[in-house]
Amino acid sequence: MDEATDYKRQISQLAARNQKLAGLLKESRGKLEQLFAELNALAEPASTYGVFLGYSPTHSEVGTTAEVYTNGRVMQLKVSPNVEPGSLVAGQQVRLSDGFVVVEGCAPERTGELATVVERLGDHRLIVANSSGEEKVVLLSQALREETRVPAGEIVLVDPKAAIALEKVEKTEVSQLSLEEVPDVRYEDIGGLDEQISQIRDSVELPFIHPDLYHHYELQPPKGVLLYGPPGCGKTLIAKAVAHSLAQQLGSDGPSYFLNVKGPELLNKYVGETERRIRLIFERARELAQLSSDRPVVIFFDEMESIFRTRGSGVSSDMETTVVPQLLTELDGVESLSNVIVIGATNREELIDPAIMRPGRLDIKIRVNRPNKQGAREIFARHFAESVPHQGRLEELIGAAVDELYADRPFVQLHFSSGEREILHYRDFVSGAMIANILSRAKKLAIKDELQQRANSEQGIGGRHGGIAKQHLLQAIAAERAESEYVPTSTNPEEWTKIISQDHAGARVERVELLTARRSA
Repeated sequence: MDEATDYKRQISQLAARNQKLAGLLKESRGKLEQLFAELNALAEPASTYGVFLGYSPTHSEVGTTAEVYTNGRVMQLKVSPNVEPGSLVAGQQVRLSDGFVVVEGCAPERTGELATVVERLGDHRLIVANSSGEEKVVLLSQALREETRVPAGEIVLVDPKAAIALEKVEKTEVSQLSLEEVPDVRYEDIGGLDEQISQIRDSVELPFIHPDLYHHYELQPPKGVLLYGPPGCGKTLIAKAVAHSLAQQLGSDGPSYFLNVKGPELLNKYVGETERRIRLIFERARELAQLSSDRPVVIFFDEMESIFRTRGSGVSSDMETTVVPQLLTELDGVESLSNVIVIGATNREELIDPAIMRPGRLDIKIRVNRPNKQGAREIFARHFAESVPHQGRLEELIGAAVDELYADRPFVQLHFSSGEREILHYRDFVSGAMIANILSRAKKLAIKDELQQRANSEQGIGGRHGGIAKQHLLQAIAAERAESEYVPTSTNPEEWTKIISQDHAGARVERVELLTARRSA
């Protein structure tokens, strides 16, 4: 009996072991089959990829034959039954088998070259231009065919070999060269330029605020305004304030636009590229103006002389011989510039081509002069608010700073060819930017003093008297004078004649004599 029980136990153990071995054998067989499959897959030839251009229209059975660009040529290939008919779209990347059969649709190609749209041809083609200006006709991908419009000037991603435009690139050339947001600058933020602000408001704002009166008097609004004068005196601020004021006064029914053109970025080494970019900017302005007939579009060219210099002067590469005519064509060409205002700013007005300056183009020319004592007080007040910590009455601090800034302090003496002499003081070079910089210096000096007072207070030495004091302003003015950052150098004496009285304006300067040594404060 015991022997039989022992045999049964041995048989049960052997059966369990046999079952376990059978499971391991089955698992090993599965792994071996997987390894054989992987080995066979490695032995298969590599897949080829191509760009799907469209289904072939020559075959009656739709979806079975496709036109695909691969291996440097367009081929007509069979489509595998495993690929759902009609699921492939133009511009999509497809995988091909060893026998050149389309077996899978993949994600669209995401790399290629950038090109600019010149014109759309029907529903399926585009004329595009590359960076060198060379034009070619390309197909539209399905994504672009579904777009309601692909306007000229738009940037698209192109597969140059397959000659197909894949998608729009959101950042267009016009947005790279301009800012379409209306600046948050008000006329109240500008000090010392009341006369110039009044001039530009009469010239630019009235035609949009009272168009009925202009129509009644058969008066055309000005096409452009030129703001000229010394650097740092508020020309750019005035242009921004014009755009902001127009947006505010015309209400919130629709947007106003301020195209702040970055002049140097217009320049391009390829012939004709700069002119094309100017054309794109004006095309964009016309598009924006057509969105609403009563909303203005302001095109602002800062440092205008950098692009539109006098033709034939020989002082540059003479690229202005084609760039200037392009601007002239846009200003008074066949295409209307309604609701579009061009504002230019420069501190070298004599370098701008006279054809641009004539009435009918830049009709209004406004000189932005250096501030006088009253203007300087207003500028100080704009930058020196009551909320800024200060010692004493604010009016007295500003008055002391202005008196010091406009005190008699000879800087240079000009010797003219006629034998006459003219002394220029530091006050002859004051600008709004200089006043803002003086206040920044005074604030830094006040901060340093307050930090020192805090250290002394912790050591039990003296008390604390924070805020800008009179001595901080005087020290800041002295430091600004010492640096003389905004004064023309004596190596170009003709620059000095622009800031002196009309009696000697334009006179030939033979020698510039410095009356005070330049040294750091």
